[in-house]
Formats: sequence, C-alpha cells, structure tokens
Amino acid sequence: MSVIRIASGGPWEDAFGYSRAVIAGPNAYVSGCTAVVDGVVHNEGDPYGQAMTAFSLALEALKESGFGKEHIVRTRMYVTHSRDMAPVGRAHKELFDAMRPAATMVVVSKLIDPQMLVEVELDAYRDGAR
Repeated sequence: MSVIRIASGGPWEDAFGYSRAVIAGPNAYVSGCTAVVDGVVHNEGDPYGQAMTAFSLALEALKESGFGKEHIVRTRMYVTHSRDMAPVGRAHKELFDAMRPAATMVVVSKLIDPQMLVEVELDAYRDGAR
C-alpha cells in the first residue's frame, strides 16, 4: 500500500511536521482546518462563516487527493464555545446532509489563535487505491 502526503503550504505544517492530507490506500485523512487563509483568520466572530471556510479548505485538500465529497465517511468539529454548536452544525448539514457521515462535535477550551472559533477534520474512503 502506498502512502501519499499532500501539503497546503499552511504556516504550521513545516513548523509542526505534518501534512494537510494523507492518502493511505483507499483512505484519506485531512488534518484539522480552520478559517485561516493566507495567514489571516477569515470570518472573525462568525462560527458559521468560519466553519464554511474551514470545510472548504478541507474539501479542497480532499479534492486534490483525488477524493470527492461523496467519499467522506467521518467529520470532526471542534468549537471553542457551546453557543457555536448550532451555527457550525448548520454549516455541516448544508454541506454533508446528502451523505450523512459519522460526525463528532466537541467543545474545546481554545484553538491555536484566539480568533479561531472552529477547526474541522475529514476522513474519506473509496473502493480501490489512487
């Protein structure tokens, strides 16, 4: 089985030694994505907007890996306040209602930057390797 590692050029990948996505046979694992684009947190104070941005970045990494949204089998959402669960859940439903992946949402004390309200991860599976 081959393992393919995909980088996004994000500021923490080299500093912390990880890949944006890892493809292992029929599986794809997308690392935590936030609303940081070109080093700037987008949608400050807006958990729905941050979730949509974070999921968009994760989906782009998945697409670059040769997987589609239909291959997603699990999502994870980390929010910094329980009041943000509903808007983040709404973003998740809008994006993934048709495929209904297994999902987890947890409240954490904080993320790496205090402006970040949401971090998401994706796991995907498809028959056959790339």
